[in-house]
Amino acid sequence: TPEEIERLTVDEDLSDIERAVYLLSAGQDVQGTSVIANLPFLMRQNPTETLRRVLPKVREALHVAGVEMQLTAAVSFLTILQDESVSIHSYTHSFLQVILLHLEHRDTGVSNAWLETLLSVIEVLPKETLRHEILNPLVSKAQLSQTVQSRLVSCKILGKLTNKFDAHTIKREILPLVKSLCQDVEYEVRSCMCRQLENIAQGIGTELTKSVVLPELIELSRDEGSSVRLAAFETLVNLLDIFDTDDRSQTILPLVKSFCEKSFKADESILISLSFHLGKLCHGLYGIFTPDQHLRFLEFYKKLCTLGLQQENGHNENQIPPQILEQEKKYISVRKNCAYNFPAMIVFVDPKNFHMELYSTFFCLCHDPEVPVRYTIAICFYEVSKLLNSGVYLIHKELITLLQDESLEVLDALIDHLPEILELMSTGGESSVQENKLSSLPDLIPALTAAEQRAAASLKWRTHEKLLQKYACLPHVISSDQIYYRFLQRMFTIMMTNNVLPVQKAASRTLCIFLRYNRKQEQRHEVIQKLIEQLGQGKSYWNRLRFLDTCEFIIEIFSKSFFCKYFFLPAIELTHDPVANVRMKLCYLLPKVKSTLKIPADKHLLQQLEMCVRKLLCQEKDKDVLAIVKRTVLELDRMEMSMDAFQKKFYEKDLLDQEKEREELLLLEMEQLEKEKQQNDGRPMSDKVFEKKRRDTKTPTQSLPKNIPISVPGPSSVTPSTSKEIKKSKLIRSQSFNNQAFHAKYGNLEKCASKSSTAGYTPVSGLGKTSVLSLTDDSFRTRNASSVPPSFSPNTPLPSTSRGTGNSVDPKSSGSKDTQPRKATLKSRKSNP
Repeated sequence: TPEEIERLTVDEDLSDIERAVYLLSAGQDVQGTSVIANLPFLMRQNPTETLRRVLPKVREALHVAGVEMQLTAAVSFLTILQDESVSIHSYTHSFLQVILLHLEHRDTGVSNAWLETLLSVIEVLPKETLRHEILNPLVSKAQLSQTVQSRLVSCKILGKLTNKFDAHTIKREILPLVKSLCQDVEYEVRSCMCRQLENIAQGIGTELTKSVVLPELIELSRDEGSSVRLAAFETLVNLLDIFDTDDRSQTILPLVKSFCEKSFKADESILISLSFHLGKLCHGLYGIFTPDQHLRFLEFYKKLCTLGLQQENGHNENQIPPQILEQEKKYISVRKNCAYNFPAMIVFVDPKNFHMELYSTFFCLCHDPEVPVRYTIAICFYEVSKLLNSGVYLIHKELITLLQDESLEVLDALIDHLPEILELMSTGGESSVQENKLSSLPDLIPALTAAEQRAAASLKWRTHEKLLQKYACLPHVISSDQIYYRFLQRMFTIMMTNNVLPVQKAASRTLCIFLRYNRKQEQRHEVIQKLIEQLGQGKSYWNRLRFLDTCEFIIEIFSKSFFCKYFFLPAIELTHDPVANVRMKLCYLLPKVKSTLKIPADKHLLQQLEMCVRKLLCQEKDKDVLAIVKRTVLELDRMEMSMDAFQKKFYEKDLLDQEKEREELLLLEMEQLEKEKQQNDGRPMSDKVFEKKRRDTKTPTQSLPKNIPISVPGPSSVTPSTSKEIKKSKLIRSQSFNNQAFHAKYGNLEKCASKSSTAGYTPVSGLGKTSVLSLTDDSFRTRNASSVPPSFSPNTPLPSTSRGTGNSVDPKSSGSKDTQPRKATLKSRKSNP
């Protein structure tokens, strides 16, 4: 109503302090709550005036405040302490009494909020303030005459104070209060004090713990209240490290044994706690068990793992009584805790005894009817695999089972460590020979493909993305042919059809890694051709964007020469793309593209890059793209070009690139050797031989001496001592790569070059010092391009821009009269939104 609006309106000319005082004095509760929530800001802005004028009004408002304002005040007071807006002395003087005053608020939630603030304040208060303001009043507040709420607060404060005083003060002033509260008439107080004994034991040391705390824990473990016994048990487990062997064997072990025996007869909540702490318990008591006790604990654990599974009923869930449903939920929690502790139990029985002692239990947990149990064992699967080591072959079937689990939550938990698990599976077991790695996992590939399809069919795209990322480990686990026929085409399909961008990018990166480790040149060429034709030249602009993502991954994963040979020209051709978003994305990628070039071997590619950038600057009509082009030109200008010869500033990057190139050449060499071996005896070369060969030829970056002769393609790297190695390296590359002609669509670039040469060449401003080159230079004249067949075959020539081959001519295509460079068709291509 107008009257209410007028009453709630505040003068805009008031300062923050004046407005706060006014609202606390005459405003509504919601306005007062807002002021208190804003108190930390006022303290940072003007602490003196806030303490002098606002805080007294806050104290007055809190006397009659409701729950919401009280909770807000507790949080604001804690924030002011954490912000250090005022000194500890000022904070103690202004805020501490307000906190202590509201500790015993009738609302439990409000009381706990103020208590949390006080416990944080105790951490920073000086000892004298703690003694006078908190410890001395605590003596009276912990008496039986006080309320239960007051005694519960006293228990928690005592647990916090123990670490702030010396042992003498604790023994004289604090421990008597602790003993009194441990023997309180209310079970809630005894339970609360029992849970603080862990903090107290850490503050008073081993001797006082054994003489004071341990007797109290023993007495509380026999308490009539189940919550008190539970608190005593959990505290004993957490304090196991403090006690010596005698205390563990003579005092604690009998208590634990009695606790376990009585747990099935007691409340199921005790079983939940016992199952959760069982691993820590067995670890802490390890070494003092007799063989009989060891067996009993193991049988007790096995019993907990199947708790509730024996009760079969044919009733509908709606007909089951509520108490039975609640009991079943507790049993599920017990089995989940058992799954959580399974790695600890393997240590308890020794991994050598796993098959005899725990395999059947592991099988039950992996096939448990409840998802939380299977989810937890899936999380632990990697730890179990590590512990079993050479016995990991025993759980092959369980891995397949969890991969095929109907719940995506279970699959998501398992794939977090899938690469490590598969590596252990492929190298561990009875046979570590890598030739047999597939035979030991016959169902792995179907399980992996089914898991991916199940994730793809769901709405949980993050699980799908993670799974595709983890599939990048497969080249180290299964054969190249298996990946090519079972996974590679699927990655293409995901890139082309999936609607989720992170999933598409994950598939793209994994496909690049599959390509990186593919063992057959024919298959590699087919994949490259598909990437260029289906993505780079795709009708949908979305596919062309994904092609640029793939180019970025290629630059990251492959050597510079590989990218320049196959992807440089298809990438920069997208400067003519009709869709602005594609041109924009390419502009962002251009600095990385330029970083793959080496001068002088790649100067013809540099010239083509400059020409494309110049056309963008001159012809671009989209203002957003043009702005990015201008920024990109400046960035390209600041870039320093890498030379064929090693330079100190690029030393590590060049070594890494050389290592990548060596491995790529090694793949060609291995393929040739494999063909020769197949011709000789009909058997394919093993992955083990390839790995050995790769390791033998690998040069560690850190151990490589600076004066070692390194063969890098290009004239500047040729020295008399290494000329033979260089010739051999070039021969290998020429045999495998140089028979690849330019793709026909690049013929128009030569036309552009010939047109530009009549008027001379003006370098694009901002492309670096090394870009001052002439378009009439012979290195820019590329070989003639052969026409492309309409359908793709593995032998189709790929676009090739291999370094040092710019002037070479393919003898099969150069003499043909019919060979004419076709015009680029990108501008007329229609894009599919």
